Amino acid sequence: MKRLHVHVAVEDLAQSTRFYSTLFAAEPTVVRDDYVKWMLEDPRVNFAISARPGRAAGISHLGIQVEDEAELAEVYDRLVRAERPTIEAKGTTCCYARSDKQWIADPQGVPWETFLTYGESTVYGEGSLARLKEVNEAACCAPTRSEPELRERGIRDTQIKEMVHSLRQHSRGRG
Repeated sequence: MKRLHVHVAVEDLAQSTRFYSTLFAAEPTVVRDDYVKWMLEDPRVNFAISARPGRAAGISHLGIQVEDEAELAEVYDRLVRAERPTIEAKGTTCCYARSDKQWIADPQGVPWETFLTYGESTVYGEGSLARLKEVNEAACCAPTRSEPELRERGIRDTQIKEMVHSLRQHSRGRG
């Protein structure tokens, strides 16, 4: 069964932890110095907050957490049909967890992830929000970046191919 995921960037982690623990009538399932998560059953949601340098307070991203690879494939197929650029991140470490993920932004730019978590991590890791923003700017808002420019920014050839494929799919949808 799928679970809604909400990640909110906060300014004061301790104050926000007290607030959300009271709101949910539940203690967090994960507590780190910069990150707290509740895995709630009613409503079925993975709700996380974090205080990370350089992030503005507010909704960081939304998502759909799945329980197995079949559900991940099902949701990913829907993302592809949404005719928006997607980013795939397999074997990634983010939010103190190991996961396979796909990212997409809605037409207003709200980032959504779909993911399957298969392990914990001792480090926060890096997400794919920056790459998603780059792909969406290239597709929607800014002049397309050349492949050499993308390589200079540290984006791998496989990621460039995925971006080009996504951009082509997206531009066909606008036809």
